[in-house]
Amino acid sequence: MSNAMTKYEVDTEQLTRRVYLGLREDSLNPQDVVALACELLDWFHCTDAILEVVERNPAEVPPAEMTALARRILDDAGFEPGFDLAPERLEMLRAALRIVTRDLSTRGIEGEPEIEILEDWFPVGAGVRLADGGRLNWGGPILPNMCDDPTTALTSLAILIQESLLEWTWQVWPVCPLHGLGVHGSEREREAVWWCAGDGGHVLAPVGELTHALGRRRPK
Repeated sequence: MSNAMTKYEVDTEQLTRRVYLGLREDSLNPQDVVALACELLDWFHCTDAILEVVERNPAEVPPAEMTALARRILDDAGFEPGFDLAPERLEMLRAALRIVTRDLSTRGIEGEPEIEILEDWFPVGAGVRLADGGRLNWGGPILPNMCDDPTTALTSLAILIQESLLEWTWQVWPVCPLHGLGVHGSEREREAVWWCAGDGGHVLAPVGELTHALGRRRPK
């Protein structure tokens, strides 16, 4: 990667973070918006919002309008705030983990797992660390943008844990007792569930309620 491209990425990252925080904290600095628009334009991003900010005098743009333009520019740049900038996303993921944890006893896993931020991944995401130190992040981490909705966060986390345990132990879990098939984390009618494909498909249990369907027992 060229030095110019590296500098562009660093500068753009800093400016997008400042603009996002300004929007979030209601302290937006119009000069940051202009600087970001200019940086993006220099690297051939020519959206309507970017051009409008570059061409107008920021002193003449009403605050509400500058706020709307800033949001559009962040969208144009594909900016997604990480867990550090949007801690509510991390809290939503932790809440989802508390629900999935109720199912882990049916897999013979005890103790309280924790969400682990994976700083060495790009983009930075999250995995799960079990109480015994085992790490579950097979197939890539949970990204922050998966944690804006409780159902999506819970479904994504259930799938991550299930696939990681399969790769780790080579044992299918959970298994539908009626059909003998491995079930999968799935979103059905805005609910995170364990879904079995047997007989045309059915819900084995909502995520977090496996003990009612399987009981607290270790798999054979």
